[in-house]
Amino acid sequence: MPDRTWLIAVAAALWGTDGLLRQPLAGQLPAATIVFWEHLLIVVVLVPFLPSAVRAFRTATRRERVALVVIGAGASAVATALFTQAFSYGDPVTPLVLQKLQPVIVIVAAALLIGERMHRGYWMFAVPAFVGAWLMAFPDPLDAAPQAVAAALLAVAAAALWAVGTVLGRMVSVRIASRDVTVLRFAIGLPASAVVLAVQGAPLAVTPAQLGPLVLLALVPGLLGLMLYYIGLRSTAAARATLAELAFPVTATLIGVGLLGTDLQPTQWLGLFVVVASVTALGLRERTREPVVAVEPAVG
Repeated sequence: MPDRTWLIAVAAALWGTDGLLRQPLAGQLPAATIVFWEHLLIVVVLVPFLPSAVRAFRTATRRERVALVVIGAGASAVATALFTQAFSYGDPVTPLVLQKLQPVIVIVAAALLIGERMHRGYWMFAVPAFVGAWLMAFPDPLDAAPQAVAAALLAVAAAALWAVGTVLGRMVSVRIASRDVTVLRFAIGLPASAVVLAVQGAPLAVTPAQLGPLVLLALVPGLLGLMLYYIGLRSTAAARATLAELAFPVTATLIGVGLLGTDLQPTQWLGLFVVVASVTALGLRERTREPVVAVEPAVG
């Protein structure tokens, strides 16, 4: 089977276009409204696969069902709402780049949730990544404005919830097909996003002019990007995939600076480089025969 590193890069570049669509929408609609429509549109597309996913949910264990609900409600609905809200406070580049922290958080989540143990070498990569995130999040790292703090916290909270979803997805995928997990993620996330919509009192209706960008947001960086990514992973070495994923922050930065008028300070450019370098080094090191930050099953 031919190598498809290029397909991973295309998928990552599609994720990088998220800010181009999400930031204008975040200025027009509440985050809850945007997230509800994202889930609704994706579920409509995935309807043919819904019966299989429902059967998988019925035959799952209680633990797996709880994990699937947490994935759908927390890692899909709530995390996306937090991520979208971050765009209403900050620039369109910072929330996207802070998502690169997700692999760093996954290792901690795996240790806490499924009993895996991380080596001390983990902190060699984690500490620089979080320092880089701080530099990236604030134009003046020694004087963080409240709005910038709020945007950074929302983006990191979303990354943490997505990290939890990754760990729980790893757990349930042992017995449940990845396609069914993906469908259930959005199918469970849809009613959860409706609850968020009702609690916040956000409007359900959108204008025809807003519907087009919502469709593009849900189907291009969302569903299409995810599908291309998984197709590419089938025949791409993990180390090359990690490098190809650099297309995500690069595209996000180019779009933010070139098309959305974002003006990054020198310290923010430094932070972006440190975050990307630290997380990429972590990913590459974990694929070697002697990983520094290997995750082991905990004893007992």
